[in-house]
Formats: sequence, structure tokens, C-alpha cells
Amino acid sequence: MKKILWYTVTLITTALLCACNGEKPPYQPPSWDKNVYPSTEWTTAGFEDFGYNSNTGDALNTFLASGSNNVTGLVVIIGGKQVYSYGNTSETSYLASARKSILAMMYGKYVENGTIDLNRTLDDLIINGVIRNDVQALLPIERQATILNCITARSGVHINGSNTGDDRAFFQPRGSMIPGTYYLYNNWDFNVSGSIFEGLTGKDIYDAFGEDLAVPLQFQDWFRNRQVKGGTTSISVYRAYHFYLSARDMARLGYLMLRNGKWNNDQLIPATWCSRSTKAFTPLGEMNPASRRSGNFGYGYMWWVWDGTANTGAYKGAYMAQGAGGQYIVVLPALDMVIAQKRDANILTAGYSNTNFLRFLSTLISQQTKPYTLN
Repeated sequence: MKKILWYTVTLITTALLCACNGEKPPYQPPSWDKNVYPSTEWTTAGFEDFGYNSNTGDALNTFLASGSNNVTGLVVIIGGKQVYSYGNTSETSYLASARKSILAMMYGKYVENGTIDLNRTLDDLIINGVIRNDVQALLPIERQATILNCITARSGVHINGSNTGDDRAFFQPRGSMIPGTYYLYNNWDFNVSGSIFEGLTGKDIYDAFGEDLAVPLQFQDWFRNRQVKGGTTSISVYRAYHFYLSARDMARLGYLMLRNGKWNNDQLIPATWCSRSTKAFTPLGEMNPASRRSGNFGYGYMWWVWDGTANTGAYKGAYMAQGAGGQYIVVLPALDMVIAQKRDANILTAGYSNTNFLRFLSTLISQQTKPYTLN
């Protein structure tokens, strides 16, 4: 409060002095307090309060109403306040692969307290009964993959996961990859990471999520009985831990990450983990298949990370959770912004391109008229 008062007094004093001298006051960027959190509801504000055009909402409405966007719910948060909402933000629906970034968040607490040691191997975990061996028994070299290898999609275990929606078409011959040396987006890695979490913590993923995140974050639309695992266990014993959340609750997850794991006075996720997990563990130039290297993203601990020449300006330090069909949680630290978007796959049949969403982000960012200074 003292800092904000000092800033206000300084601004007024400078303006008065310039006026007396006949000079134009120097540019003062918008500034706000980062220690703002929602309670049971998000506090609302206008785009203009954060240095954007006052008609930014209209521009976004026009964009979302055009083409094949078919967005069912979207929320924009700046400085801890909701500046924009679109559609039904309370409806809960399938997150698809955005679930993986949520698991990455959940890992942090248990890595810090020693419950999860990222250097433990699959061999160790199988021998000690933490997880079962899979339908296709793992080869000796595959069993040397560590937990860290799995949460970064570098296990080298190229066998089908229990659900589709990955890059299995680019599998390498089994046993040919040394664990940790080769990135490939494979649901087997992500699903075994969920089974490892449950085995080491002794908690069901959904129960742990409710206790560690949904309740302390005061989710408005958390329904434990809606969360259901999927996958075909005759293909792999490690099931997919699907989540069904609302856009406004997804925004709370993004805002927790933006604030480095802190919520009010509680450190729900270690700040070091938030930083570590959202860096490009696999940089853009090492992504596989090679076609991914022409994009904007490297890969962290189950987060997509803007990398290379894309990691600049508004996207400096940015990262996102992404799920098929248009599910996103985007964190833009350079703008103090979070965007959460949902498309209900149960009622929409039209496809959705990642390009659509990146164009939405460009439309939003183009509305900024003044860069901000974060207190």
C-alpha cells in the first residue's frame, strides 16, 4: 500500500511540475499490485485499467464469433482480475491433454518433501511394487528410464499408451533409445507418470487434486464424481487421468502458476518447481518429430513452452497447457496475464487448429496501448 501511495504521489508531483514548466509530463506506464487474489468469485475490471483499448472486448467478441472457433467458454485474467469472459465459463467439460500440465503442478509439493524422487527408475518402481509392469513387459534398457525422463517425455519407451492422441506414428524401434536422450510426445510416458504419482503418494490423483489444489484455490465448479480415468487396459495398464473442469477454475490454476505457486499467504506449489517445470527442458531444436522444430514450442515438465525466437516480447517466459479440440491454460508473465479457454468436445464436432488460438492471442495482445510496470 505504501508503495502504491508513493507511486501515486510521485506521479501527481511530476505532472504538476511539468505543467508549471509548460512541459508534457513524461510517459508513466500503468502499474498494479500483484498481491491480488480472487475469493469465491473473480473481481472484475476493464481492459483499460491495464493499458489496453477500452473496446478490446468487442474485438475479441468479433474474433470468437467468426470462423470455426466455436469456443464455449473463455476467461482473461490480468493482475488477478477478470477483464473478459466469453460463453459459459462455469460449464465443466473434458480437458484432453491439458490434464498433463495439471499433473506437473501436483508433482511439485511431493518432489520438494521427498515423497517423489525424480531419479528413481522404472526398474526400481516395478521391483518395489510402486507400479506394475505393463502389458508389453519393459525391456531392460526401458526399465532404466527415470521419473524425470517420463514427465519430460524422454523415457525412450516407445510403446502404445492406453489412449491415443500422441505422436506414436513416430516411434523408434524398441530398445534403440537411451532413456533421457530423445523427446517424443507419447501418452505412455504421461500415463505412467500418473500411476507413479498415485503409487508414491498413496493418493488417488483426483483426491490429491481436490485436497492440494481445488479446495485451497476455492474452485467454483469442482465435482469429484465427474473425474473419470480412461484408456484401454488391455493395451497398457497405466490409465489416462482425464479431468473435467470449467474455464473459470482453469484460470485459477493458471493464476497460481503466474504467482509462482503462491495463493494469498499459502505456498501451494514450491516456487522453484513452478520455474523449473515451465522451462524448456527439451528446447525447440531438439523436438521430435522434426516438423515440431519449425513451430514456437519446446517442452518442459508436461508444459508447452514458448522457445527460441518465439520466447520474446509478450511471450517472454510464456507457457501453456494444451488439450485437443481447443482446451488451453496460457500463462504470459510478461503481461501478468492468464487465459483459459474451453471447447466442449461433447457438443462440438468441428475441428480446431492451434493456429486459431494463436491468432486469438495475437488479437488480444495487439490491443495493448501501454506497457505495464508490475509492482
